[in-house]
Amino acid sequence: MNQPFLKNPPVVLTIAGSDNSCGAGAQADLKTITALGGYAQTAITCVVAEVPGRVEAIQQVRADIVAAQIRLSFEAFPVAAVKTGMLFSTPIIRAVASTLAACKKFPPLVVDPVMVASSGDPLLKASAVKAYRDLIFPLATLVTPNLDELRILSGMPCRNLDEMKAAGEKLVNRHGCAFLLKGGHLCEKEATDILATQDGFEIFVAPFRRKIDAHGTGCTFSAAITTFLAAGLSLSESVGHAKKYITRAIEEHLRWKQTTALEHRMQKAHLPGMD
Repeated sequence: MNQPFLKNPPVVLTIAGSDNSCGAGAQADLKTITALGGYAQTAITCVVAEVPGRVEAIQQVRADIVAAQIRLSFEAFPVAAVKTGMLFSTPIIRAVASTLAACKKFPPLVVDPVMVASSGDPLLKASAVKAYRDLIFPLATLVTPNLDELRILSGMPCRNLDEMKAAGEKLVNRHGCAFLLKGGHLCEKEATDILATQDGFEIFVAPFRRKIDAHGTGCTFSAAITTFLAAGLSLSESVGHAKKYITRAIEEHLRWKQTTALEHRMQKAHLPGMD
């Protein structure tokens, strides 16, 4: 899957939160962009203290600092595509939108509308949903909502693929950009994603893997799409290649046995030289 851009890798900017577990957020984006042969840059919007299944604290970065990070990236590098992840608040969304809109050469923009963590913890202030719709979506090439986000954005139940298509058609007509409707949370035998555009629907299918922590899969998927767009592939090609990449990443997932506090004390008590 790697793309050998050895001399002039396409520059991909991710505007996202920092995840200290490095499984999601800007860190996951950096890994993905680099693995696929791009040159990754970041504009950090928030510092998030989290691990899979738990968000403990969120500290947002000042909106003017977020804007400065974006502006400097465009001034110094030929940014070929941009991805947004966790934007968190209306001031940050406004800063991102105004800074991107001011760019002379506006590249493809993939919007991952991060609203809720896999743990169920909110990652977007409720008041910021309207700002997404009004300010970010008009700039987007593609928006990549998961099932919960699709329900919030469309106001529809989205209980199956047909209802997802109806929601996608509504959003495409409303906002004028493409939407990738991710169906993994339906938990069916196959993980089905629907690319909804003005031209209709395209289906992407892979086996659904159960009992796997999905932390960061949305970030990774959208970052992969962005990298392929930066390399000059079409939207359909980019989604197809990214679907294969995220499917392989899920199949080859890492897992560690967590050591409890009691086990840690017992191990420490039996270390050589500790008697």
